[in-house]
Amino acid sequence: MVKHEGIGLAVVAFAIYILGGIGTFGGLALIAFMDGRDLFGLGDGRSIGYVFLCVGLVFSVLGVLCMRIFRNRKLV
Repeated sequence: MVKHEGIGLAVVAFAIYILGGIGTFGGLALIAFMDGRDLFGLGDGRSIGYVFLCVGLVFSVLGVLCMRIFRNRKLV
């Protein structure tokens, strides 16, 4: 019989990983294409791109670590 108790944790970890990837590549795009331009009144697009890049990388690492922890503890 298959256990389905930890599938929610796996979905959350995978969603964090996907959001991290989107943030990373979105940040790279902002760095490349928004140099010196204002981004919706929030500030320079390049600066916000660096923030998205760093936060995206952290989320990607966090998602992978969560997946590994859940799998090694037999939660998924």
